[in-house]
Amino acid sequence: MDVNHSATPPDRDGGRAAPGRATPPDATADAAPTGPPPGEAPTDIDAERLGRLLGDPGLAWFVDRVRQRMARGRPLTGSVTLSDPDESQRHAAERLLGRAPRAGGSLGMRLATVDEILRRSGVSPAGLAAAVASLTGPVVLRAETRSREERAWEEAYAPLDTLDAELARWAERIRRDGLVRRLARTPEVAAPLVDAAVRALRALPASPPTSRATFAARNLAGAHALDEGAPLAALVLSGIRCLTGHPDGSGAQWRREAWASAGLLKDDLSSTVLTLNLRGGPPLDRMADAGEPAVLTLRSLTRRSPVTSVAAAGTVHICENPAVLSAAADALGPACPPMVCLQGQPSAAALTLLRDLSRRGADLLYHGDFDWGGVRIAAALARSVPWRPWRYTAADYLAAVTAVTEAPDLTGRPAATPWDPALAVALAECGVRVEEETVLDDLLTDLGPGPR
Repeated sequence: MDVNHSATPPDRDGGRAAPGRATPPDATADAAPTGPPPGEAPTDIDAERLGRLLGDPGLAWFVDRVRQRMARGRPLTGSVTLSDPDESQRHAAERLLGRAPRAGGSLGMRLATVDEILRRSGVSPAGLAAAVASLTGPVVLRAETRSREERAWEEAYAPLDTLDAELARWAERIRRDGLVRRLARTPEVAAPLVDAAVRALRALPASPPTSRATFAARNLAGAHALDEGAPLAALVLSGIRCLTGHPDGSGAQWRREAWASAGLLKDDLSSTVLTLNLRGGPPLDRMADAGEPAVLTLRSLTRRSPVTSVAAAGTVHICENPAVLSAAADALGPACPPMVCLQGQPSAAALTLLRDLSRRGADLLYHGDFDWGGVRIAAALARSVPWRPWRYTAADYLAAVTAVTEAPDLTGRPAATPWDPALAVALAECGVRVEEETVLDDLLTDLGPGPR
């Protein structure tokens, strides 16, 4: 191979070393290349010669390895090795070293040797580190980069500190679980995202309920800020679950219900609530006279108040399952006191109705399934309206467990029962679930005529 020796370093006596002559061991074996600290601009570099010599594309792998070591703060000692080099890489190494590399399947280069060549040739008097910084730009220590990045993330998360205590657990969780980092990737993108999410959550739950688009137009950057698939929508929805106690889930229907739990709706017709014997205008009065259930839409509840005479009735019984309300209609008809059925997690329509009833002076009594899902629904309802338990205490649960011959096992994650802490303890100890339908006779007895 025809070797160009123009870059061969000058010998100690001022001449040039022979192409095959190795640099003396005392000059290379133990000396660690030195130069300006990473990030500091190199000086006295012969940029043209350096570009021809160390800037050869065949040495890009070598320069990259050296730069990585500098970024990690490691000394430039020892060797770097390239497996299976091609001819251009071997030729570039030969031009730099002034001799052919050792034969074999890999290409190894001692860092101290290259450093000495650069210094003695005058190409880079400050050595290898300065040469690499000149070729590739200032090198920033990775530890410094990580420190700056973590400070930037902390600044992006700062708006979370302004949230109320009920959202503190959510704020702590998203710092820890990486949701914001997955959605935003960089702290620069994360900062406005977190700020917008905090502004949205501080304005929730929306009362009266409204569409997501209207809420976003009033409180965020525009009507589409909370559209499906938007990073902000995902972040706000995760906060809503903590704010309202909406259970975990997935799918489009679950997301609609989760949004609705905070008063944000796709529209004002799809959210409904099932009622019995509420009065307030000809349509409801006709249904009450017949003792038949009625369905109210959120639209009807927000455009005007269709229920006008509940306060006079005094008490409204709330159940979780439609089977209870249906059985009450069958057994008692018009004689049944006013009832509202949640049909699972309270809808925006149900919450709007119950808030209105509570403001009018109605006494709300609640019963649900004796299981972890049921107590979560009860707890979520309690965050929106005051209610008293209707056969929904530890004593009622223990009596029901004693009365049933078979009951399914209790599953799921335990939840607190603030209205009666002993209920959560009893559920955990007995480990069985009791559905509302199991105690239906007792509930109908309460609803029937006679002293209550």
